[in-house]
Amino acid sequence: MIQSVQSLQSAAASPRSITPNEAQQSFKEALYEAINTVNDAQIQSNKATEALMTGKTDNLHQVMIAAEKASITLQTAVEIRNKAVEAYQEMMRMQI
Repeated sequence: MIQSVQSLQSAAASPRSITPNEAQQSFKEALYEAINTVNDAQIQSNKATEALMTGKTDNLHQVMIAAEKASITLQTAVEIRNKAVEAYQEMMRMQI
């Protein structure tokens, strides 16, 4: 997720001007990557939990680490979403 934000920042800092279509594609790709990162963390956590429940593994520490990692990525995604919605609402309140 941090890599997605860094790619957006590097695109914004580039000296050449980008078209609205390029900006839209860049944002779409970054958002897609971030959602996939959250999804992958959730899947890994579910697999680790299932392995612990079925007795395939007895490493509780790794299961807890995977669960916490999934929780943190989801919380980060929710906070980013909240900030984006807040920024959109602020722009809509602006007078032209």
